[in-house]
Amino acid sequence: MKVLVADSVEEEGIAILRDCAEVDIKTGLKPEELITIIGDYEALVVRSQTQVTREIIAAGERLQVIGRAGVGVDNIDINEATRRGIVVVNAPTGNTSSATEHTIALMLAIARNIPQANASLKSGKWQRSSFIGTELRNKTLGVIGLGNVGSEVARRATAMEMKVLAHDPFVSVEYARNIQVELVPLKKLLQESDFITLHIPLTDSTKEYIGEKELELVKPGVRIINTARGGLINEKALVKAVKDKRVAGAAIDVFATEPTTESVLFEEENIIVTPHLGASTTEAQVTVARDVAEQIIAISKGQPARYAVNAPFISAEMLSVLEPFIKAAETTGRLISQLADGQMSTIKIKYDGEISDYDTNALKAAVLGGLLAGVSEERVNLVNANIVASRRGLTVIEQEEATCENYASLITVEVTTSEGVTTAAATVLRSETHIVRIDNYWIDVVPHEGYFLFSDHQDRPGLIGAVGKITGDANINISSMHVGRLKPRGQALMILVLDELLPEKQQQQILAIPGVNTVKLAKL
Repeated sequence: MKVLVADSVEEEGIAILRDCAEVDIKTGLKPEELITIIGDYEALVVRSQTQVTREIIAAGERLQVIGRAGVGVDNIDINEATRRGIVVVNAPTGNTSSATEHTIALMLAIARNIPQANASLKSGKWQRSSFIGTELRNKTLGVIGLGNVGSEVARRATAMEMKVLAHDPFVSVEYARNIQVELVPLKKLLQESDFITLHIPLTDSTKEYIGEKELELVKPGVRIINTARGGLINEKALVKAVKDKRVAGAAIDVFATEPTTESVLFEEENIIVTPHLGASTTEAQVTVARDVAEQIIAISKGQPARYAVNAPFISAEMLSVLEPFIKAAETTGRLISQLADGQMSTIKIKYDGEISDYDTNALKAAVLGGLLAGVSEERVNLVNANIVASRRGLTVIEQEEATCENYASLITVEVTTSEGVTTAAATVLRSETHIVRIDNYWIDVVPHEGYFLFSDHQDRPGLIGAVGKITGDANINISSMHVGRLKPRGQALMILVLDELLPEKQQQQILAIPGVNTVKLAKL
């Protein structure tokens, strides 16, 4: 195998590759230069600098594997690689310890005013009384996101005799209990935590997860740490909260725009900053290099990769049947993740009709991928689907039924949480996804770009008009509406497709209408 290393990678990883392959190191290549030479190689290794575009992948006629020495794969066209049967691998756990320790280091730094005291003493001042800090022992740490890093931070905080609260609906109660963490709603975490640390990916649903509204809820004197992703915190709102002394301090390692040497965060002395150092340890860089190299060697020998980011190649014949159902399965998972309340424990996936005759592993992976897309940086595929679910303490059950009463094929996802059971089902008609069931209501909705407002209510005259007036007064256009009901003047489900996001204020106004039980907004 010939391997091209296009970005700087630790020598330990290169040595592993050289034991079994011919390795060329050519960093800093321009896209047109990479396109010219990539056709000679079976494997490509990159970090974050090289953009592995569709054109580069197309030029790599011999490529079998692309290795990303790190976690994120935003710089790789995953879909094009999958279409061409190229396995993409990364190293999602290689920097876990480093990111965890950096989080703890920043928490200690803001607790004891270490950067400020260091700067003061070096400027010639001895001001002990100006830097009185606070102990971590007996304090409450709020962890937002119990993925790899969040869980490790929680374990270390417990060892330092902190009480740990966590918010993550996509882990089981048993999992949290095993690491001595109490799962709570976000509001309770904000109100009771002395320290808050974020460990979630940046998605549409998590952008500015901590904003002005959330900062108004926090316990006065809280300290906030973010080593996850820039953009999770509204930076201007955080600065204002620090200036108003609602937040005692913050430690930020990641920024909305990187690299950066200018930020509103730099203006406040009680906000300490580092230039995205979470994974910047010698050990982490060595580990990710080794992880990727070992996976490339495994693939060259016909063995499975430990951290495959995309699904293995599916034959054209099989893909022509499964592709529209893969999309339907992912959409169903994404939808149900936004409709379900409470702490998740069990996911049941049922395949009815013709689709049950095929290998459904790809469909299961698509359901879990959609379900966990907003909370996991790992791209769920048929290689790691069971691992990702079990790591969060989730039980996955599959059922197959050869017959289907209403459709040729139907995929039903049922999620059990601490608040009850939420169900959604989808089928494919004319190669298009149709959501045909929400809980006990049979409907027919085609998902597309936009916002979907779900209202469970008592069927009565005038209610739809009252909802329409609220959206109209807010200048929010309704592009379509779907209604399902169990019986006349009984329980009903209304789905409004909106062109714009309906603000929280208007959602609460709809919820206040007599007869309306729930109001939920989803983006598909």
